[in-house]
Amino acid sequence: MAASLDLRQLQAHLDLKCPCCLLYFTDPVRLAVCSHSFCRSCITAYCKTKRSASCPLCREAFELKDLRPNRELAVLVNLIPREEKEKDLERWDVLGLDGAGASARGSPSSAGRRDAEKEKAISEISKQLEMTEETIRLLRKDLSKTKEYTSQIKSQITKDFCCMKEYIERQERNTLMFIEQQQQATQQKIEETIDQLCAEVNKLTGIKAQLEEGLGYLPERDGYKGSPLIMDKITLDEEKINFVTNAVEDLKKQLEMLLLEKYPGRFPTEQLPDLHQETRVCSLSSESAAKNPEPGISSQFSQWAEDVTFDLTRIYQRLVITDQNRKVMVSHCPCDYVPSPKRFCISQVMCSQSFSTGCHYWEIITKDSDGWAVGVAHEMIGRREKLGRSEHSWCVEWVGPKKQLSAWHKDQETLLNREKPLKVGVFLELQKQCVSFYSITDKEMLLHTFKINTSNPLYPAFWLYSLDRNGSLTISHTSRR
Repeated sequence: MAASLDLRQLQAHLDLKCPCCLLYFTDPVRLAVCSHSFCRSCITAYCKTKRSASCPLCREAFELKDLRPNRELAVLVNLIPREEKEKDLERWDVLGLDGAGASARGSPSSAGRRDAEKEKAISEISKQLEMTEETIRLLRKDLSKTKEYTSQIKSQITKDFCCMKEYIERQERNTLMFIEQQQQATQQKIEETIDQLCAEVNKLTGIKAQLEEGLGYLPERDGYKGSPLIMDKITLDEEKINFVTNAVEDLKKQLEMLLLEKYPGRFPTEQLPDLHQETRVCSLSSESAAKNPEPGISSQFSQWAEDVTFDLTRIYQRLVITDQNRKVMVSHCPCDYVPSPKRFCISQVMCSQSFSTGCHYWEIITKDSDGWAVGVAHEMIGRREKLGRSEHSWCVEWVGPKKQLSAWHKDQETLLNREKPLKVGVFLELQKQCVSFYSITDKEMLLHTFKINTSNPLYPAFWLYSLDRNGSLTISHTSRR
């Protein structure tokens, strides 16, 4: 009530309406020469109809540049309720003062005022359109620059890879040429020796025939070279061949580790090429690969073979996965994995697949690691809980420094008097509640069997020893038969 009373007193002492349109001020301006105030649109429209502008109230001459914003008046007008302003405008429309009445007061009509406001709105929209179009132009320019930049980078990368491929191909040719030279040198020595022995055979055959016919004499002992069976064996220089072979293998490992360690964020880990695949596989064309598929398990377990892969959410950050999620190896720097509450805090990884019924079998290549554990585990295994150290996991383990194989469950170790397996097979029989581990060579050799008592699904699980070494484990490609 007090606010309403103050407003009425304000309106009684101050004239808050424009002398031209007789409506409440809109964007009020003050003439610098006489200090009279008007709506900006009203005084601008008034000046358009006059050759020389003069104040509508006191006739003092002025120019449009003499207009000054009347901010104090604008603040006071803003105190008038919007409803009252609209009623005031409607009242003038009803009275028909949109033409003659307004003209009599020397001001444009309310309709003219609305036209001015419409022009102002159109002007603002035009400015927004100009700004938007300018933004689009700049974005298109940025897009063009981006395409040009990426094209240059792609071209440079292509050149760099071409150089690397040329270098590798050149080294391949030189290496194959070296092996070919070794083979040819050995072949030449063997052929020369064979020719000498053939000549010796012909000579001895002739002497034998003469002796049998009684026409010849026994050969002198000094001319007889002795039995060819005691001659030195001629073979390839295996030391040189092994040196070259090991150098090529080291080059593959170093290149793979360079990609994994230096550029973990640039190369998606699940798509990194596996440079440790056998050369035989790499050299096959798609047609020949179709004719010569990867060998599956041809043992007694082939009917239960499972195609298991590593889980990117259940792997330690210092381990990296390659070869379509089938190979895990140590990285010297953390990998850029997405955050996961299941991620291990120790050097372990689990597979994505789990088993709760039936029989299941898979194989792991362990020859490229100095220390490892292969086993099965509950999903509830702790993030810091090592395989075999609680009731939630079972495994066989090879530790490099100790040079021994052992089985682990509930933190209890069972020593296994076996050599280091180069490939381990895992056979899970859930009906019989047991899991067995085998050393795989030409046949399966049982390493250890655990009795398991659980109704929870079990996952293939693995541990790698020593993050300071470039160890790796690879899941074999398997298929049921």
